[in-house]
Amino acid sequence: MGLKFRRQFPIAKWTVDFYCFEYRLAIELDGSVHSQPSQIKKDVSKDAFLKSVGIKLLRLPNGIVLQAPDAFLKRIRKCLPLTCRFATPSPQGRGS
Repeated sequence: MGLKFRRQFPIAKWTVDFYCFEYRLAIELDGSVHSQPSQIKKDVSKDAFLKSVGIKLLRLPNGIVLQAPDAFLKRIRKCLPLTCRFATPSPQGRGS
């Protein structure tokens, strides 16, 4: 999609799995630990903070990346402005 993400990016006291500066989009890939009550409480606080500073958060199960990569990309596209949802990356070695 031509987007640039930083991995394990710190934002205040939190760290997000992936962060795209251009669209202020954070992606969290959650494993089974995120279903435990103590982790749910932390996630709610983290989500509220990110929203309060204008960062859109996409939280997905970590298995989607390998099990359904097209669905993963589709979910990311839904978080983007219409103008870039259908952008495709340049062929390697051409353009930017």
